[in-house]
Amino acid sequence: QIHLVESGGGLVKPGDSLRLSCAFSGGTFSRYAMGWFRQAPGKEHEFVAAITGSGLSTRYAGSAKGRFTITRDNADTTVYLQMDSLKPEDTAVYYCAAPYYRGTFADAPYRGQGTQVTVSA
Repeated sequence: QIHLVESGGGLVKPGDSLRLSCAFSGGTFSRYAMGWFRQAPGKEHEFVAAITGSGLSTRYAGSAKGRFTITRDNADTTVYLQMDSLKPEDTAVYYCAAPYYRGTFADAPYRGQGTQVTVSA
C-alpha cells in the first residue's frame, strides 16, 4: 500500500519561499510519476506540478511556472515542491498524489493528507 506524507507547510509573508516535501513509502518510488495539487477554501483541487518517475520531465500549471520547481530524490523516495515568490493567492492545502502526471486529482489512486500553506502579510 502506497503511503504519502506531506510536510513543510506554514505561514509566510508575500515574497517568501517554502519547500514542501512528500515522503513516499510502500512501493518502488522511481516507477511512480508524482504530482502536487492544492485546494484553496471553497475551491476545487487545482493541479500545480508533476514529475515523471525518472525526474527527467516536468509540467506546471500556469500559476506555478517560473515560481515553483518540482524535483524528486529517488534514493530518499521524496518529491519536493520549491515555492518562491509566494503570493496570497497561493494560500491552500497542498497535496501530493501518485501515480500522477496528467488528469485530475481524483485520477490519482494515492493521495496524502495535505499540508497547509498560508501566505499573508
